[in-house]
Amino acid sequence: MSAVVASTVENPLVEGLERLPIHPTTLVIFGATGDLARRKLLPALYNLAHEGALPERFQLIGISRSEMTDSEFGEMAVESVRQFSRRTPDEDVLEQLLEDVRYVTGMFDDGSVYEALAGTLDEFDEAAGQRIDRCFYLSTAPAFFPVIVGQLGESGLNRHEGADVRLVIEKPFGTTLAEAEQLNREVLSVFEENQVFRIDHYLGKETVQNIMALRFANGLFEPVWNRNYIDQVQITAAEDLGIGSRAGYYDSAGALRDLIQNHMLQLLCHVAMEPPVNFTADEVRNEKVKVLQAIHAPDAADVDAMAVRAQYTAGEAGGEPVVGYLQEEGVAPDSNTETYAALRLEVDNWRWAGVPFYLRTGKRLARKVTEIAITLKPVPHLAFSQEGSLGVKPNQLILTVQPNEGVSLSLGAKIPGNRMRIRPVYMEFLYGTSFMSQSPEAYERLITDAMRGDATLFTRNDEVEAQWRICDPIVQQWAATPGPLPQYEAGSQGPDEANALMLGDDRWRAI
Repeated sequence: MSAVVASTVENPLVEGLERLPIHPTTLVIFGATGDLARRKLLPALYNLAHEGALPERFQLIGISRSEMTDSEFGEMAVESVRQFSRRTPDEDVLEQLLEDVRYVTGMFDDGSVYEALAGTLDEFDEAAGQRIDRCFYLSTAPAFFPVIVGQLGESGLNRHEGADVRLVIEKPFGTTLAEAEQLNREVLSVFEENQVFRIDHYLGKETVQNIMALRFANGLFEPVWNRNYIDQVQITAAEDLGIGSRAGYYDSAGALRDLIQNHMLQLLCHVAMEPPVNFTADEVRNEKVKVLQAIHAPDAADVDAMAVRAQYTAGEAGGEPVVGYLQEEGVAPDSNTETYAALRLEVDNWRWAGVPFYLRTGKRLARKVTEIAITLKPVPHLAFSQEGSLGVKPNQLILTVQPNEGVSLSLGAKIPGNRMRIRPVYMEFLYGTSFMSQSPEAYERLITDAMRGDATLFTRNDEVEAQWRICDPIVQQWAATPGPLPQYEAGSQGPDEANALMLGDDRWRAI
C-alpha cells in the first residue's frame, strides 16, 4: 500500500520520526460499527496509511451485530474517517486502505461467526502466498471480552502456525479486583501473556512517553527526582463536559473506575518508577509494578481520610447553563455515582517516602486539562524580601498531557528595574511547535505497537491487578456508604471537601 507523506520544513528535531516496519497483518475489529471504532480506530488506521506506517500488506475485517455488506461497511468507514480524522483525508489513500475490506455479521457468541472469520483469514493468507499475522481488537462492551476470547480459542484462532496472533483488549479490564482476576484467568487460559495487549490510550500520548525521556535522558532532572527535593506531585484529569450520552456506562462506573484506576495510576507509575535496566516491555513494566506494590491498599477505616468523591450540580459550562448530574438523561434521581474523585497516595519506598501524590479527576470542571505538576521544595533561605516582589514560589515542572501537549518549568526571575524584585517566569516546550508536526493520536501509536508485538505501552496482567488492589477497597467502602454525596457546581474547581486531603500548606493547583 503506497502512502502520501506531507513534506516538512527542514528541522533536525524531525529526524527519528520515521516508523519501524511491521510484518504483514490482518486486523480484526470486534465491535467495528461501535463508537470507539468509528471515532478513534478507523481514523487512526487512515492516518497510519497516510504516513506509510501500516504494513506493506494490510487487511481489515470488521465484525458486529449490525446487518451490513462488505461495501456498506467500507462506506461507513469512509464516513467515519471523513468526520473524525485529525487531517482531511486524501481520497486515493482512503480508497487503497479500504479497497478489500471485509465484514462479518453476527452475535459474538455464535460459532458460525468465527467459522466465517477463519475462512476470510485463510483467504487473505492464500492471496498473499504466506502466513499473515493476525491481530484481534476487542472494541466491545466488557461483557463480551470472555465470550469472544472463548470462541477464538474454540475455533483455534488463538494460534496460527508460522505467524503471530495478538489480542488487544480495551478498558475497563474488570470493575473490581475479583472481576479483573477472573478475566485474566479466562484470557490467559486461551492466549499466552505475550499475545495479550491490554490497552490504555493515555499511554499512547506523546507527553506520557516523554516523561521517561525527560527523566532518563536528561542529567538535569534525575538527581532531584526524589524525596529530598520534591515536595508533592499532583496529577489532574479534568473535563469541562458532562457525561453526554454515556449515562448507561458512567452511572455504573463513576470517576474512580473510569479514570483513576487505569489512566491516572499509570501516569503515577511513569513519574515514580525507577530507571529500567533497558527499555524493553517487560523491564519497563517490572518497574511500574514495583511502584504499585509500594502503594499500600487502604483499609476501610482509612478511606475517608485519603479519598473524596462528589457529584456536579447545575451551573455554567462555556457560558451556557447546564443541568446537574442527577438531572442528566439516563441517570437515576437517587444515584450515588461520583463524577469527581480525588485521592492522596504515598509510594512507600526509598525514593518517595513521605511525598504525597494527589490525584483528582472530574466531569463539569472549570476547563479540560490533564497534567502532572511536580512541585520542588522551597529554597532553604530567602534573601529576596523587598517590597514589590510577587513572591518566590517553589519551582514547578508541569507536564501537560492534553489539550496542548508539552512541558513547562517555573523559575524565579528578577523583574527589570533597579530593585531586586522576584516573580515566577515559565520556560515552555510544546510538541506542535518544536517538532513542526502534529502529535499522532494515541491510538495510532498503540495500534502499530500491537501489530508489531511491542507491549511496552500496554498493561500486563499483574499491573492491572495491582491497580485494582489499590482502588478496590475504596470502591467497596463507597458502595457500602449511603449518600447523598458532596456536591460541586458545574464549571467550578470541584468540591471544597477535596481540600481536606491536602497536607500542611499544600493546595490544589487551579484548574
